[in-house]
Amino acid sequence: MSTIPEHLRYSTTHEWVEDLGSGRYRVGITDHAQELLGDLVYVELPEPGRGVQSGVTCGVLESVKAASDLIAPLTGVVAERNEALGEHPEWLNEDPYGRAWLLVLEAVPAATAELLDAAAYGRLIEGQ
Repeated sequence: MSTIPEHLRYSTTHEWVEDLGSGRYRVGITDHAQELLGDLVYVELPEPGRGVQSGVTCGVLESVKAASDLIAPLTGVVAERNEALGEHPEWLNEDPYGRAWLLVLEAVPAATAELLDAAAYGRLIEGQ
């Protein structure tokens, strides 16, 4: 069974969002997503300064099974990306809510209104 931390918000495309305060949000993929993808071997993330649109592809995650689009859960600007994942894509399988964060976005707080809480995300993945 997938881990779903209570303090995070979730997209229907299996990204998590952590509110860091001051309009900054850390983004990653969920435990459920990494389980579906299998062993991850490559990560392509957008450059800092690039704008991203909620619901639109902003990167690529490749596993031994297939490539999968990374969908932006919020509209905003990339403030940081986790450069270490280039050398350690396996962290996405090992620690999806910790050292395997993908991006920090700068966005308006209202942007998170469409995201799911942990209970709603749990119901979503149970129904798949």
